[in-house]
Amino acid sequence: MKRAALILLLVMTALPALPAFPAAADGDVEHLYKEQCASCHGPDRLGAMGPALLPENLGRLKKAEALEVIANGRSATQMPAFGPKLSGEQIERLAELIYRPMPAVPRWDIAEIRASHIVQTKPDARRSERPVFAADPRNLFIVVELGDHHATLLDGDRFEPIVRFPTRFALHGGPKYSPDGRYVYFASRDGWISKFDIWNLRYVAEVRAGINTRNLAVSGDGRYVMVGNYLPHTMVVLDADDLLPLKVIEARDDNGKTSRVSAVYDAAPRKSFIAALKDIPEVWEIPYDKDAPPVYEGLVHDYRTGEGIPAAGPFPVKRIRLDDYLDDFFFDASYTHLIGASRDGGKGQVVNLDVRRKIATIDLPGMPHLGSGITWEYRGTRVLATPNLKEGVVSIVDMKSWKTIKRIETLGPGFFMRSHENTPYAWVDAMMSKDKDAIQIIDERTLKVVKTLRPAPGKTAAHVEFTRDGRYALVSIWEMDGAVVVYDARTFEEVKRLPMKKPSGKYNVYNKVTRSAGTSH
Repeated sequence: MKRAALILLLVMTALPALPAFPAAADGDVEHLYKEQCASCHGPDRLGAMGPALLPENLGRLKKAEALEVIANGRSATQMPAFGPKLSGEQIERLAELIYRPMPAVPRWDIAEIRASHIVQTKPDARRSERPVFAADPRNLFIVVELGDHHATLLDGDRFEPIVRFPTRFALHGGPKYSPDGRYVYFASRDGWISKFDIWNLRYVAEVRAGINTRNLAVSGDGRYVMVGNYLPHTMVVLDADDLLPLKVIEARDDNGKTSRVSAVYDAAPRKSFIAALKDIPEVWEIPYDKDAPPVYEGLVHDYRTGEGIPAAGPFPVKRIRLDDYLDDFFFDASYTHLIGASRDGGKGQVVNLDVRRKIATIDLPGMPHLGSGITWEYRGTRVLATPNLKEGVVSIVDMKSWKTIKRIETLGPGFFMRSHENTPYAWVDAMMSKDKDAIQIIDERTLKVVKTLRPAPGKTAAHVEFTRDGRYALVSIWEMDGAVVVYDARTFEEVKRLPMKKPSGKYNVYNKVTRSAGTSH
């Protein structure tokens, strides 16, 4: 396994070293950027060997932190220290520039996407059709370690790492699995989509599908990957086999206004992708069934020729117009209803995808995080539970009446909520609050908090995920000197602790591919 990890590290980091720059003379900041930064981050700040330097891509990096990185470099990357070469004023001006919005939405079309395509594993390369390691391939976890841009493949039975491998900078939106669980697809904030062969422990292909990417979805038949972008305002369809681009769809309304794509998910029973638009009050359904009828007018690009073609061919867009925006959403078990959060909070919308309109409004306070919603059976009805990004509350919604039946007070705003079919408990974090170190456990039978865990007092605890059988719950200590902490889901006792570099999400293969009601999809 050590040899496999070393090979992966060499593949991902075999980049030319950053040249040493002479001390820059004072001049305009654009010239300073061109002289010192463009060779790695691109002349237009859209990224190259290094990540894009745009406000949208730097959301996790505060300006004070950016000044520190420019002056002193960044460990575990090829970002050098410019402090010995530039004055404090020059560093300040560079930081101001990279947080300056672009004058117009940049383009990233089919030609740029195709030019970025990288094949990591040749089609004729020898590969095993069975896992090259001894572990249940359905009880594996991919653990994303944001601290040094790596991921760990974790055995969910023994809780031992199988391999740790490098990823692109700043993964975003959660990895997604192929239907058979063999491949995992990653999306980085900078738009890089990577396909990793879990069974053979190696990357297959990569492509840059956007400049700032929100998330990706894999079709239920395993044939396509849909990428939703903040920049440019597009969705991109990729061939799931080799990540070649098939179609670019511009997110635009009837009046020509374009929009960021706030979320895209697969609705497998419908054989379609569902997308929400951040700046246009619409939900789009995009069938990937080859027999889907054309319904959308306009031009997109054919990946084979790079020329414009009518959009009424494969992957047509069906619009559902709403009276408010959706930032994120959740499906019911039948994938007939979409439950979305309004931008201004305080309410949610229920959209029937068959009749193609909103059918109900849900009373939800603050900013519910419906992308992390889960469901379970409660007193003869199925309920939806959602954490909240602004208030210390978990809302419980009856999925027949669409009424909020209870608000469970928690220690503070949280981001993630998880459960499993084989446990009567739901786990929620409070990572957006002063009690960021707390994980609270809710009894699904009584809708009451019955336990509070603090895996590492004073440090952020977040993102619970269960093993395939629901017997164990894994919690992230979201710090550079962090860990994944394994708990017995029945006794709430700690079983094991694995040190990791700022682990964020942990994604169980079985729970994801079977669409467990206790985890996000």
